[in-house]
Amino acid sequence: MTAQTPAPTRRGRAAQQIGRRSALDTTIDCAAIAALVVVAIVGFGPTFGGTGYLVAGFGALVLGLAIALVGARLRANILVLAAATLLVYMIFGGPLAVPTTTLFGVVPSLETIRALVLGVVFSWKDVLTLETPVGAFASVLIVPYLATLVASVLAFSFALRLRRAAWALLPAGALFVVAIAFGTRDAAAPIVQGLVFAGIALAWWAWRRSQDRARRIAATTLDSSAGAQAPDAGLARTRLALGAGLLVVALGAGLATGGLLAPVSAREVLRDAIVPPLDLHDYASPLVGFRKYVRDEKDDVLFTVKGLPDGARVRLATLDAYDGVVYNVAGDGTAGSGTFTRVSGDIPNDVKGDKATLDVTIGDLTGVWIPDAGYLDSFHFTGDRADELANSLHYNRTTGVAISTVGLAKGDSYSMDVVIPKVLTEEQLESHGLQSLSMPKSSGVPDDVPSLATQYIGDADRPLTQVRNLATSLSQEGFFSHGLEGEATSRAGHGAERISALLDAKQMIGDDEQYAVAMALMARSAGMPARVVMGFYPDKYAGASAEQQITGDQLHAWVEVAFDDAGWVAFDPTPPKDQVPQEEAPKPKSDPKAQVLQPPPPPQEPADLPPDLRTDDTNQDDENDANPIFVTVLIASGSLLALIVVLLTPVVVIGALKTRRRKARQNADRPADRLSGGWDEIVDRADDLGTAVGRGVTRRADAAVIAEAWPDLPVGAVAVRADHGVFGPGEPSADEVDAFWAEVDDIVRGMQDSRGWWKRLQARLSLRAYIGRRLESRSRRRRARS
Repeated sequence: MTAQTPAPTRRGRAAQQIGRRSALDTTIDCAAIAALVVVAIVGFGPTFGGTGYLVAGFGALVLGLAIALVGARLRANILVLAAATLLVYMIFGGPLAVPTTTLFGVVPSLETIRALVLGVVFSWKDVLTLETPVGAFASVLIVPYLATLVASVLAFSFALRLRRAAWALLPAGALFVVAIAFGTRDAAAPIVQGLVFAGIALAWWAWRRSQDRARRIAATTLDSSAGAQAPDAGLARTRLALGAGLLVVALGAGLATGGLLAPVSAREVLRDAIVPPLDLHDYASPLVGFRKYVRDEKDDVLFTVKGLPDGARVRLATLDAYDGVVYNVAGDGTAGSGTFTRVSGDIPNDVKGDKATLDVTIGDLTGVWIPDAGYLDSFHFTGDRADELANSLHYNRTTGVAISTVGLAKGDSYSMDVVIPKVLTEEQLESHGLQSLSMPKSSGVPDDVPSLATQYIGDADRPLTQVRNLATSLSQEGFFSHGLEGEATSRAGHGAERISALLDAKQMIGDDEQYAVAMALMARSAGMPARVVMGFYPDKYAGASAEQQITGDQLHAWVEVAFDDAGWVAFDPTPPKDQVPQEEAPKPKSDPKAQVLQPPPPPQEPADLPPDLRTDDTNQDDENDANPIFVTVLIASGSLLALIVVLLTPVVVIGALKTRRRKARQNADRPADRLSGGWDEIVDRADDLGTAVGRGVTRRADAAVIAEAWPDLPVGAVAVRADHGVFGPGEPSADEVDAFWAEVDDIVRGMQDSRGWWKRLQARLSLRAYIGRRLESRSRRRRARS
């Protein structure tokens, strides 16, 4: 005989109605949380630029809301929500965060899965090390997509399922902080953002508190008349209206005066503490290979450029650090040297000048240094290796140098929008002083450089005249020679010994490499901000609308000096090519003696060449090409395996805990405890399946609740048998206990079979009953001790 479930009383039905929130309340909750998330998403704007971050953020917001609503409807636990979030992240991440990897812009591909898996770890670093805005760079949109998705799921779930509204503000606030931390020093209307976020949060929190208070009052006054409750409700509405009005006034005052009262100061963000990963010590100074170009590739077309304005120079590298051996690219963060950061399509640029669009196609030029001109506004690779090169592109906004760590190859092409600074005349520069810039320190400078600089400068007092005297003295007193066949002897190199030999010789003989370095060292010794630039300019320009072929013979090196309000001004200290030393040719001998055949010179070890000049090694290249692919596959597989392990670990752990609990109940020392444990197994399974069973009541009362959900199962009879076994005289026999557990298993199986697969999965992952038992046991121990 089973106990009948008593019908709910009028008071019980009223209490249930009061505890249940209306559709309007849910809508207000969702709207408030959505508004907070939108304010946080806007904070990503200065970092990402464009509209891609808005698509990723708003898409994640909608998906997070859907997950939270379905989870609240199905009463899904945190593990189910986590699994659903991961699944949604992988399915919709392609079109929202990495659309370039998908098929037709929607269907995820293997590359999409790889990007999403690796992006969980590496996209955060990319956002901090890329030059802003980063939105056009691959995989970086994973940051606003993933952060917004996780924050939305948590915030909406807390708002819909927790009684305390303040918990829902934590994920939304965390997203707001992430947008700031991964942002730039220049915020997107920071005062407005902060005030709007705080205003929405406070207003919604106040409204939730008033709603919760009204429910508590209604729950305690169910037996009161409706008329007695009306004043309380009216008072609550009045308080809420006054609070909202006060909030509106405060927001208006803040918006009106915040910009005037707030101090002008840059905020601290994570990217300020991150050092870009590019190590320039891995790349040889391009100036080391100067003679290689003019000797071996004199007539070879290194690259073609279309759109080059007349008089514009193509920069290959800006060299600002001398160590007595080579002049190299520093990029050490000083004001005059800047830093290299990864860049995407658009590049911030505040340089003024003439705008131009250049299209470059690489020919025989190799190495990591990318030819450009002026200062970049945007840069886009267009060749077959566009994605590979774009992922390795670094740019220094201070020196205008671009570098691709994978190196250039024949057929690579790119397009760039540049600003060419205007060249001032000498009359215009006369009134300009030199900029006060911190430059990388020089070392190993020859001893005679400072004294010779003082001699060349003379009594000139104007900065322009001083610089001009240095350049003119070298170009007029020196002679030009590459040291090639048929030319005067001129050693390559620009180390301290070579520069000292140049300056001490009766006749200074060299080319751009030596003269540019000598002038830059003299200028630096005199306190001038100077640097060496290696690049190209033709003797005759083809015109901006025509293609210009650049050969090795058009390679030059010059010196740039920074002037106030004029920027870096170029100076050419190299003598003209036709200014060569006059050597008296030896007279031929009338009676030459027979020549004695000399033994061949002993073989020499091959010289160590810098990285850009070493010979090709096919096997080594093949091995290096294979390793990145293997490492990429290994990382992707390991990351995917790690995600699977993380996802399955809670399932395995929860299953092990429940199995251990069942065995402990079934193998208890006393037969009566085994019967009691069998009944607890039924109660816990009902609890996991979503039927709340009261703790601390009788088994028959529990059976009435369970029978209401599963009327076809003999739960009441099992409860009676458990009571007789526990409270009756004597101990149940082993056969009775086994039969009881068999019936328990049948009931548990019937309970599970009556629910769908989704509900069964939730029950398997639920810790509701497990935690409830632990809390109940702890409460009993406390009562026993007291």
